Amino acid sequence: IHHHRLGKLGQVLHRSKRGWVWNQFFLHSDVDLGDGNIKYILSGEGAGTIFVIDDNTGNIHATKTLDREEQAQYTLTAQAVARDTNKPLEPPSEFIVKVQDINDNPPEFLHGPYYANVPEMSNVGTSVMQVTATDADDPTYGNSARLVYSILQGQPYFSVESQTGIIRTALPNMDREARQEYDVVIQAKDMGGHMGGLSGTTEVKITLTDVNDNPPKFPQSVYAMSVSEDRVPGEEVGRLKAKDPDLGDNGLVTYSLLDGDGMGVFELSTDSETREAVIKLKKHVDYETKRMYTLKVEGSNPHIDPRFMSWGPYKDEATIKISVEDADEPPVFVAPSYTFEVEENAPEGTVVGRVHAKDTDVANNPVRYMIPRYTDVEQFFNINSEDGLITTTRPMDRETQPWHNISVSATEIGHHQDTKVRVNIKIKDMNDNAPEFATNNEVLMCDTVAPGKMIETVSAVDKDEMAHRQHFTFSLAPEVAHNNNFSLKDNRDSTASIYVLRKGFSRLTQDVYFLPIEINDNGLPALSSTNTLTIRVCSCDSRDTILSCNVEPYVLPAGLSTGALIAILACIVILLAIVVLFVALRRQKKEPLIVFEEEDIRENIITYDDEGGGEEDTEAFDIATLQNPDGANGFLPRKDMKPELQCPLRPGMGHPAPNSVDVDDFIKTRIAEADCDPTAPPYDSIQIYGYEGRGSLAGSLSSLESVTTESDLDYDYLQSWGPRFRKLADLYGTKDCPLFDADEAEDS
Repeated sequence: IHHHRLGKLGQVLHRSKRGWVWNQFFLHSDVDLGDGNIKYILSGEGAGTIFVIDDNTGNIHATKTLDREEQAQYTLTAQAVARDTNKPLEPPSEFIVKVQDINDNPPEFLHGPYYANVPEMSNVGTSVMQVTATDADDPTYGNSARLVYSILQGQPYFSVESQTGIIRTALPNMDREARQEYDVVIQAKDMGGHMGGLSGTTEVKITLTDVNDNPPKFPQSVYAMSVSEDRVPGEEVGRLKAKDPDLGDNGLVTYSLLDGDGMGVFELSTDSETREAVIKLKKHVDYETKRMYTLKVEGSNPHIDPRFMSWGPYKDEATIKISVEDADEPPVFVAPSYTFEVEENAPEGTVVGRVHAKDTDVANNPVRYMIPRYTDVEQFFNINSEDGLITTTRPMDRETQPWHNISVSATEIGHHQDTKVRVNIKIKDMNDNAPEFATNNEVLMCDTVAPGKMIETVSAVDKDEMAHRQHFTFSLAPEVAHNNNFSLKDNRDSTASIYVLRKGFSRLTQDVYFLPIEINDNGLPALSSTNTLTIRVCSCDSRDTILSCNVEPYVLPAGLSTGALIAILACIVILLAIVVLFVALRRQKKEPLIVFEEEDIRENIITYDDEGGGEEDTEAFDIATLQNPDGANGFLPRKDMKPELQCPLRPGMGHPAPNSVDVDDFIKTRIAEADCDPTAPPYDSIQIYGYEGRGSLAGSLSSLESVTTESDLDYDYLQSWGPRFRKLADLYGTKDCPLFDADEAEDS
């Protein structure tokens, strides 16, 4: 096996800065005799594209520029073969081509631009942040990737460490209030910073954060404010604010009142939005009393940084001068309210009291008074408009209204402003009402009560006020002072006890007793009244338990209980209801005797399945139903008028025989009764009888008789009336052929 030779022994191949010459890079086989029978073949990474081989000489050339940052090395395989047969003359040989690095990549800041914060007034050398750049060149070969940092912009405020890229403050006492933001440019250069190295830059925006390094300061040392005397407490008088250039809590200012003669008249608060000190009125001010107030206000920082304590004090003071302005004020009453008393039943025009108001303004205008009618709707009082004297318009009744609460209004002449004051008027009591029983309940007493037993304790009330140690006294009225039934004992505590004097009270004899009692109120003047105590006798058991105080148990049979009474009453009510219902149903079933005008009897067809016995048949119905049933039971006197005609009834006419069938006699009898009998119905009444009479001179109209009797009528003319009357002509046209015989007629 032959070996390969790579250039000259120990020779290192180099390339120029901008291109490579590969003449020294060749392959040569020992079997190559130089006769051109050997051909060199190259394969592997980049073979044929990046690297090409001369198949005759074995020289290898690069077809384009190589970039180590893209691929640092290539693995290739070379082999010598016979040119005519392409048979390998020796095994293939593998070799590696390494690309040697040069400085062709500048440093880069991958995360820029950068933003950093640092407190103001920081010490020199305070770290702000660290920036780092990267270089794509090989850090293991030469200085291509060795970086050095420097500051191009931002001096003299900041500096950067050349090896680490740490940015630090370079000046002391950097003040945020003077300048807050700084733009710094940092450079990173390779080749150790030497000439010919590549570089890259980035921007860093540095912001100074706030610290409490400034005390508050009022723009003015003295503030002037004013307030009108008609302002009410709570209204705003003015505002002031201390300036503090710090931010957030560092610039927060709190305010307080330190001193001044207006400390009790004014108050201070802080507006949460504007952070201003707000001066408000705490009490009413009066121009005529005091016209100027002074306040001393302090503004301070609640959050102080100990590092800057020596820069203090972190507070400031200001003086506020507040002047009071004159205003047209309403009159002022000398008292906040008034309370007067007036005697009950005092006559009209009685003086109640006087109210007084004055004008506190410099002008001191006259004042006029009035009572607003909505406070004295019934107009019990009048007031003198000039001097404020209040009088009554009528006598007062304390029992109706013991207090009157009214208002009085005072107004300056020529002005519309007014002020009101409350006036409470008490009606002093007079003893003008007599006492009376506290309750009017009946006293229930057992009929078995023993003599000497107390049955009731009575008390009294009085609409008037009771004076100290005043009490009621009780006594029996003179007319019953010596009665034998009851006695009264005055208990001397505004009550009295009623006692029984005897026994044997009976409800049947007397169930209620009325005991008049006289009550005296011992007032000035003393008044008394007589009140009647009702005592009802009740039945009780052996333990004096009241059973009943009603009278019904004595009227009904003894021993009948309440439940039995209720049952009896219920049965009576049910029987009455049944009777009323029965009568009502009977009345509904009766047909009216008179046909009303709107009814037409001709339209009513009633069919009976009865042939009847003819006109002479009087046995088919009971004639007794037409008789007046009231005549047999006695007289029923007429109530409309007294009959003018009085005639006695003929014997035998008053009461026809019940079995009589002579209808004509019956009707005549009834007519005679109607004319002469005072018990008959009124004269304008109508009685209807279904009877035609005994006989008629006109004879019968029955068609049955006309067929069987000889007739002089000629019915031959019916033959000429047409086919519609042919049947009638056949019936009456031929006299020789009767329609049917008498037996058939009788059957029909």
